[in-house]
Amino acid sequence: MVYEQDQNKECKICGLKDEKISKVLSVCVNCIRENPEQANKLIIDAHKYVRKFHNMETSPPKTAFGIPCNLCANECVIGEGEKGFCGLRKVIDGKISTFTNATNGILHTYSESHVTNCCASWFCPGGTGNGHPSYACMNHEPEYGYTSLAVFMYGCNFDCLFCQNSSHKNIEDGNIITSRDLANEVLSNHRYTCVCYFGGSPEPQLPFILNTSRKIIESASARRIMRICFEWNGCGKPELVKEAAEISLKSGGNIKFDLKSFDSTLSLALSGVSNKMAYSNFEMIAEEFYKRRADLPLLTATTLLVPHYVDVAEIKSIAKFISEINDEIPYSLLIFHPDYFMGDLTITPRKQVEECFSIAKKHLKNVHLGNTHLLGLSEINVI
Repeated sequence: MVYEQDQNKECKICGLKDEKISKVLSVCVNCIRENPEQANKLIIDAHKYVRKFHNMETSPPKTAFGIPCNLCANECVIGEGEKGFCGLRKVIDGKISTFTNATNGILHTYSESHVTNCCASWFCPGGTGNGHPSYACMNHEPEYGYTSLAVFMYGCNFDCLFCQNSSHKNIEDGNIITSRDLANEVLSNHRYTCVCYFGGSPEPQLPFILNTSRKIIESASARRIMRICFEWNGCGKPELVKEAAEISLKSGGNIKFDLKSFDSTLSLALSGVSNKMAYSNFEMIAEEFYKRRADLPLLTATTLLVPHYVDVAEIKSIAKFISEINDEIPYSLLIFHPDYFMGDLTITPRKQVEECFSIAKKHLKNVHLGNTHLLGLSEINVI
């Protein structure tokens, strides 16, 4: 759904009138931070409204005597006839019914020529040639002529109001593909040098993804470049996240965490659930894996600059969090494009971009600005 611009939108708590307030939320960022108890009712109502369009559970189920899922931070306990929050699992006759497991996944794939729109292309082997010859086909130049297989996973453990890939909720439209068939699709085309799992978000299908990725790495020739990459919200089961990190590290791939916000109530507002586990998983990967390949970063983070909501205060907190772990970890700020239930917002105002970029640079050594074309910017240093 895309709303038309409304000059008279206002916060239902403080009465602030501002066109940058989301109509579906109807609460300003200050009230989200300062009046979380009042804001929570509006936040819950907003996500109930959104999820009814897809016939999905309005919150992660916690049904007494239900069946636990345990694949992500939501820790759904699914009762008879209920679905998990991601929409991929349902309990029927006391058993979890699902089309996705270690052998089968619900997804679609497409090929993207390098250099792709990957948020890591400004430092990764595919975009720069860094890591040649172990992890890149070209020596210090982009892998033009090679491609990436984008693997779009259906289902997500978040409910982002600004989602630009909301078709992941239409699970019945996905293709059921075996891990062997997906591995063969990759291995049969020697122009593929990357496999990137995204969506939705990979967490609800990590058993399938890990099984497939192991098949790809084990079957690829020793001389073949085959990087395994993840783009996710980061709120997967830590044991599975660690397995994914091992695979990306070994293959020369990259793991991108979408750190959407720092304030806990703002996370609920924007994404419907807590993102606390994203930060603990990010720290775990940084501490256990980053130094093992520090010259070719395994780990990166991005944040979408949602107008009004993801402001300089949020970016300062996120950048400071990353810097206290390692101030060399690459961080990308992404200019917002209105979409889905936040289609009534504007592109990120230039002033917000400038302030956020500046504060991030004060804490981190490697900061990048993405989607600059939305503001007519061609170079990072124009900020």
